Amino acid sequence: MEKTVQQTDVKEVEYRLKSIFGGSVGNLVEWYDWYTYSAFALYFSPAFFPNSNPTAQLLNTAGIFAVGFLMRPIGGWLFGSIADKLGRKRSMTISVLIMAIGSLIIGLTPGYKRIGIAAPLLLVFARLIQGLSTGGEYGTSATYLSEMATKKYRGFYSSFQYVTLIGGQLLALGIQLILQNWLLSPAELHAWGWRVPFFIGAVLSFIALYLRRHIDETAAFKIKNKEDKKGGITILLKYPKEIFTVVGLTLGGTIAFYTFSTYMQKFLVNTVHLSKETSTTLSFVSLLVFAIMQPLFGLLSDKIGRKPLLIGFGILGTLCTYPILTGLAGETNTTIIFLLMIGALIIVSGYTSINAVVKAELFPAEIRALGVGLPYALTVAIFGGTAEYFALWFKNIGHESYFYWYVTGCILISLVLYTTMKDTKHHSKIED
Repeated sequence: MEKTVQQTDVKEVEYRLKSIFGGSVGNLVEWYDWYTYSAFALYFSPAFFPNSNPTAQLLNTAGIFAVGFLMRPIGGWLFGSIADKLGRKRSMTISVLIMAIGSLIIGLTPGYKRIGIAAPLLLVFARLIQGLSTGGEYGTSATYLSEMATKKYRGFYSSFQYVTLIGGQLLALGIQLILQNWLLSPAELHAWGWRVPFFIGAVLSFIALYLRRHIDETAAFKIKNKEDKKGGITILLKYPKEIFTVVGLTLGGTIAFYTFSTYMQKFLVNTVHLSKETSTTLSFVSLLVFAIMQPLFGLLSDKIGRKPLLIGFGILGTLCTYPILTGLAGETNTTIIFLLMIGALIIVSGYTSINAVVKAELFPAEIRALGVGLPYALTVAIFGGTAEYFALWFKNIGHESYFYWYVTGCILISLVLYTTMKDTKHHSKIED
């Protein structure tokens, strides 16, 4: 009898790990496709925006990066609705297919010299498609991973959403390092080599599509579907406090995350004046450490709760953002630069490791994917997606330090919410 119980427990663990792996790998590929744009912007921006100074080229490219975020709220609504009505699995399968199409368009689009204004227009179109996909990915995968996890280790398992999200960046930067250091010259990378990672992304997306077609649906959705509960915007509006909480949770966290991860590579080149190769290497290693930290912080939240980690991020982010960015801007020693980057990412981990599970724990099953995805996507579109643009804009007008204060102020606003909200570990609606 005892042996049978143990076998059942082992099968239960294998079932959960298989589902979480399938969902996470798809998440990794989605975010690889999304971040490849940012990682290789230093190389392809002259192809689409010629005859400009380097900062202006990056500003134009960052503008299109921000435009992609405009579609994320639509993606959050569309795929969140699909997930709540037709299933988490179906929503995630469709979103990764759409991402593959966007990557193929970018990889195949000729430069400005060949097709003129059509080149940046096609780039905008591809980013809109990718924004739609990414907008749907976050809420649905956060919901899927949180529902698949056990109550005792929900923070740990759901932290793998950001492990794979960061893993997408690492994969993009890793491919960049290989191309930079071993396969292609700088001239080849600028001429055509930047297209390679977009083709790789399209292939990986089809692999992720296969994996997602073979994962299981969550029990929470099956129960909800059996009871025929209705979702949608009308039902979501009955949860204004939860919507406001998601917005407040996300505001400071998303700006901090995009500042110290996505934008950091350009900051090191454009402000710290490191080489592209050194900046890519530092970004890769720091993000690898960042990814490793996520499950550790997630596990900690299972022990002490979600709220202490959020408050820690809010306090340290408010106090340390300006000194860290100022220190980086004036530093030349790569060891100190790396340590400052790691310090910033440790602080940000208090948000990134648990933000998915906190949001999922706020909503009941019938509205969970939409409740997590839509307000999150709106906040990220307004603040996260424009962080890089504002950083470059402030630099372009000669007041780069204003951006440091902007990030600090947004984290402070979120800190106010963190101190007043309930700890979702002890008030989770996933158990309802």
